[in-house]
Amino acid sequence: MAPQLNRFHREHFNPYLNFHRPCFFPVCHTDQKGKVVKRYPYEAMTTPYEKFKSLPEASCYLKPGVTLDELETIAQSVSDNAAAKQMNAARDQLFKVILASNQHVA
Repeated sequence: MAPQLNRFHREHFNPYLNFHRPCFFPVCHTDQKGKVVKRYPYEAMTTPYEKFKSLPEASCYLKPGVTLDELETIAQSVSDNAAAKQMNAARDQLFKVILASNQHVA
């Protein structure tokens, strides 16, 4: 089932996580004792792609042949909710295939 799992992750799960699922990112504060304290405010919640895009000179970190415009096209191609529905539908289909293959083995 490894090829099917890899395809699911490459085509559905990873794009959903990177472009559509918000994540908390830490905001570091130094307290009076000099200790760095990380907080995770809702205002700092964003997708990994948006966080990457906010880095200075983010395009320097991309693989050769990949542009921020191409990534933006991927991010804007479908809404966050539609991406979640597509990912869940693909996951459900994958689980049906896995369940069917396990029933043949038993």
